[in-house]
Amino acid sequence: MSAKIPATVVTGFLGAGKTTLIRHMLENAKGKRIALIINEFGDLGVDGDILKGCGIETCTEEDVVELSNGCICCTVADDFIPTMEMLLGRDNPPDHIVIETSGLALPQPLVRAFNWPGISTKVTVDSVVTVVDGKAVSAGQFAHNVAAVDAQRKLDDNLDHETPLAELFEDQIACADMIVVNKTDLLAEGEADHLRAVLKAEARKGVQVVTSTMGALPVSVLLGQRIGAENDLDARHEVHHHHHDHDDDHHHDDHDHEHSHGHDEFESFVVELGEIEDANAFAEKVADVIRAHDILRLKGFAAIQGKPMRLTLQAVGPRVDTYFDRPFGTAPRLTRLVVIGQAGLKHAEIDAALRA
Repeated sequence: MSAKIPATVVTGFLGAGKTTLIRHMLENAKGKRIALIINEFGDLGVDGDILKGCGIETCTEEDVVELSNGCICCTVADDFIPTMEMLLGRDNPPDHIVIETSGLALPQPLVRAFNWPGISTKVTVDSVVTVVDGKAVSAGQFAHNVAAVDAQRKLDDNLDHETPLAELFEDQIACADMIVVNKTDLLAEGEADHLRAVLKAEARKGVQVVTSTMGALPVSVLLGQRIGAENDLDARHEVHHHHHDHDDDHHHDDHDHEHSHGHDEFESFVVELGEIEDANAFAEKVADVIRAHDILRLKGFAAIQGKPMRLTLQAVGPRVDTYFDRPFGTAPRLTRLVVIGQAGLKHAEIDAALRA
């Protein structure tokens, strides 16, 4: 049984910067084959052309699918599922699928669709990424141009949820695994930190809130979160329940170091240690250090006393996964960890805490 293909759902209002974030990701994909499903309506279907014209070798014409029949969460059965089946059934399926929802889509019904028979065994939701317009939200609005969002709503004949923007925003935050506060270059000093703190308090426990300018997020931070969002839908409660559920008559199965350009808001550094006595205690210590310093990712390997195999560590936030992958052989028995986070990480403190 081959591993499931990861899919990232990118949500957020019109103008928050979803397309810019995705274009930046494609330009820095480092050979990873990414397929895109874009959900835009009518006259707003320009994003697909922008991305199709991106001229990036990892993103070919057949890798971009535009769903223009209206809001993706209202057309799951007719539109989204067949598109997913087509991508998953290809001779050379993509390494990763990225779904850009329209600004009006509710993320929860889309995530629920990943439990459909025929899809659930082949693909998993790597994470839900909600992009917010930092400048607008700081000013007490949800979008830079609320009138444009309302115009988008009127264009879509298939939209069957008349959700107030405030509730839609709450749903996008409630479903998020990562919140990207975009356009932070437009905020005064301290405003971005305040907004991060507010959103962190509103989001579920453990959700990462990052800031970005022009959607420049390192691919190592954005992709590979391995959350499996479709398995914890109860935690991503919807604020409102007047969206009609399309699932009633369907049976569901239960069931390396990045040198980044233009990523000044992120940094990474390496901590090298000697052999570790106790693998479990070390993994717990790593999780504590991640919590204390708001580290986004930590990855690397450790040498454990008395064990010929090296221990691989991968952490997304405080969730640390470890497994023994291969013998050290003639390689030096070192512990080497790459730490990734927002700029301003206290290198010396983190280094000391990991050595303690």
